[in-house]
Amino acid sequence: MLLIPAFHSPLEAQEQPATRAETFVAADIRVEGLQRIAMGTVLTYLPIERGDLVTSSGLAESLRSLYKTGFFEDVRLDRQGDILVVTVTERPAVNKLTLDGNKDIKTEDLLIGLKDIGLSEGDTFNRLSLDRVTQELVRQYNNRGKYTVEITPTVSPLDRNRVDVAIKVEEGKAAKIRHVNVVGAEKFETEDLLENWESKETSWLSWYRRDDQYSKEKLSGDMERLNSWYLDRGYVDFNIDSTQVSISPDKRDMFITAGISEGEQYKISDVKVTGDTVLPKEEIEKLVIVKPEQTFSRILLEMTSDSITATLGNIGHAFAQVNPIPTIDRENRTVAINLQVVPGPRVNVRRIVFKGNTRTSDEVMRREMRQFEGSWFSQVAVDRSRVRLRRLGFFETVDAETSPVPGTDDQVDVVFTVKETTSGSFMFGLGYSQTDGLTTSFELSQNNFTGSGNRIAVSAKRNSYQNAYSFSYTNPYFTDEGLALGYQATWSEIDYSDYNAAQYNTTNTAFQSVFGLPISENDSVSMSLGIDSKQVTVYESYTPQAIIDYIDAVGQRTFHAWRSELGWARDTRNDYFMPTSGMYQRVSADIALPGSTVEYFKINYDLSKYWPLAPWLVMLTRAELGYGDSYGADIKRYICRANGSDPQVSGQTISDGSSGPGGVCGADATLERTLVASGLPFFENFYAGGTRSIRGFEDNSLGPRSEVSSSYPDGQPLGGSFKTIGSVELLFPKLFDSNAARVSAFLDIGNVFDGYKSFDSKELRASTGIALLWRAPVGPISISYSFPVRKEEGDKLERLQFSFGGGF
Repeated sequence: MLLIPAFHSPLEAQEQPATRAETFVAADIRVEGLQRIAMGTVLTYLPIERGDLVTSSGLAESLRSLYKTGFFEDVRLDRQGDILVVTVTERPAVNKLTLDGNKDIKTEDLLIGLKDIGLSEGDTFNRLSLDRVTQELVRQYNNRGKYTVEITPTVSPLDRNRVDVAIKVEEGKAAKIRHVNVVGAEKFETEDLLENWESKETSWLSWYRRDDQYSKEKLSGDMERLNSWYLDRGYVDFNIDSTQVSISPDKRDMFITAGISEGEQYKISDVKVTGDTVLPKEEIEKLVIVKPEQTFSRILLEMTSDSITATLGNIGHAFAQVNPIPTIDRENRTVAINLQVVPGPRVNVRRIVFKGNTRTSDEVMRREMRQFEGSWFSQVAVDRSRVRLRRLGFFETVDAETSPVPGTDDQVDVVFTVKETTSGSFMFGLGYSQTDGLTTSFELSQNNFTGSGNRIAVSAKRNSYQNAYSFSYTNPYFTDEGLALGYQATWSEIDYSDYNAAQYNTTNTAFQSVFGLPISENDSVSMSLGIDSKQVTVYESYTPQAIIDYIDAVGQRTFHAWRSELGWARDTRNDYFMPTSGMYQRVSADIALPGSTVEYFKINYDLSKYWPLAPWLVMLTRAELGYGDSYGADIKRYICRANGSDPQVSGQTISDGSSGPGGVCGADATLERTLVASGLPFFENFYAGGTRSIRGFEDNSLGPRSEVSSSYPDGQPLGGSFKTIGSVELLFPKLFDSNAARVSAFLDIGNVFDGYKSFDSKELRASTGIALLWRAPVGPISISYSFPVRKEEGDKLERLQFSFGGGF
């Protein structure tokens, strides 16, 4: 405290420190030294006002109040006559906050944590906050097993009382878990106890899985897993006595030791259900899967509780609880279980709310709901509604939560929160695949046209083997009952030789109307009616003779068809893009109706089933069957030669007649050759091989081939009228922390044949390998590396296969 200065004449009006030895009435208050902070802010925190009596205690309180704001580095109170002069030195403001070197923790997450501590851009800079930030960052990295981390903050002063704060992070390497020991484990092998732990001893796969990096959170979860292991096997008295984590002097190796007491195994002596069961007690008791004389198991007890609460939740008791009350008899080592049911009030749904749908209208989402407003709450209906939203393909994620309505105990709101993916686009695409070559495409599409959920698309596509243009429009809810109506018009020009098939070209124009109708929650039927015209161009000496003969038998190279397709589909998959459970199957029949140039049918059956084996492993089984044939009478043409003419001179061509081969050419000609057009037309054949069927073989290269020629020493792929393809694939959905990428190991098997009577299991081809599917920003990318395990000489192999495409 400064001493009282010597007396000064009032005329000098010199400042003197305000001290305890004098009091005065503050005629005015003046604040000096302000740069960014308004004077009114200072006066708000100052307990002394104009006209107040200034005392020593008031001055002390004023100093405390101003320092407490955190705005100032220094505060001084002086007196100038009867004026109280407040002189402050402001703390600088944080102009810019940067982080450099952090890889293990995202910058966005760190900035949120720093803001909670008190350090963010625009805030007042406080050296104490910076020290706390440094300590917090060290703590966070230590929790991730990085004990050699170094945090170096740098403060750079700027003009106008500002500073830039730069925090440099040198993460260092994470300490590796060298050994995990469970002391006191006698009933089970240590390897079995550690099997499901996230904290594992370092191994040759740890560089990828990172399971040998210590984390406090991971270890806490592992202790819970250890506790669950014993409780699920009847060890009711199990206890974790101690957990010790030690680190090597160089802070690179971790050693974990857990001390446990196993206790004895208990059995269940009795199980009873009490409380208000709402439903008949007998029905609830059927849901109980724990029985007397069984070994006690907490997981079975939890499954029983969940089953009962789910059943009650489906009839409106959204907040039902089941409290298992155990009675332990340690002398006989038994446990009696009392399942106390507390149903809570039956609630109905007041409102269904959608959040996050900036483009998709509420109506489009609401018509997928199976939970309705004003009806009793049903967890099954909510879950089903969530699945249906995910299967629309409009959203990356869909979450549902139930919130009680304030002021009531019998109403809830159901909130669906979605994250939208692109539902409409103007796209110029560029892609490449080994079959298609370079592909350019243009597409203007909108999956939610004018907010109605309708799809409209105009597209153009060009690659090595085709030019195609199309327009389509689909209204999935043409009627309130869910009748879908769509139209599609296409024009395409295809060179099949570049498609890795036989040497011929087609020009196709088509129009069709499509109808679809759901007949149950998972089942739907569809029908299409259309007309198309296909003009075929063949090349002498290049096009296989079988194709030329078929065209000559028909007698024209333009094929007109009235087409109808009937289909049935069942879809129980849980996601549109990356399903992990459920099944999809579809049966369809495509028929060229009577009156078409050639009359035929094609039947297809597709099946995909996802088997969730573990959170990190899903098995996908697929099957594709296809069969086609003509119906009605075969089309025949006879090549005749006039009697006595030179063999090189062709005779007349006469259509099929009822008089038989001996009479169709007449008396003056002999039959040279009979041409027959039967079976599935060659341009409708099935193909196999490649990324879309049997990986490891060139696209479309499997199945029947044409005759050998000098131009084609191995013949040309013709396809077949009978297709059989199967696949078993192990998917690893947790391998990447993303819903857009998926790695799998697969086994493909199949082939195509010239009719089902030609099927021979010895002709099936098979391959195995690994694949990556990634929905990248530039479009879907598919890469596979295969090892053909069942092949024949002459097969066209292709181990590495890939394709990508997208929009810019």
